[in-house]
Amino acid sequence: MAKIRWSHEAEQWLKEIYEYISEDNPTAAEKVVSGIYDKAQKLGDFPQLGHKYREEPEGDIRILLYGHYRIAYIISGNYIDILGVFHGALDIERYLP
Repeated sequence: MAKIRWSHEAEQWLKEIYEYISEDNPTAAEKVVSGIYDKAQKLGDFPQLGHKYREEPEGDIRILLYGHYRIAYIISGNYIDILGVFHGALDIERYLP
């Protein structure tokens, strides 16, 4: 089982997602953020679950979908590093150059 590590940026994205949704519906915000987190936890057992986005020298960047969100991560040995959580409407290239 791989160990999952959340980058500071990914944690910040989750916080911003929660704050944005909770302005209208705090219950929905909790549900979305919990759902994203739970989906990412599955990577510990199934690291190849997301589709391959790009190869990098340090490992493959992969994307896992959850609703309208994309969870970007990299497999690095026995670790899964969550790089960010992006809404599907955002240009991911801007954040993963």
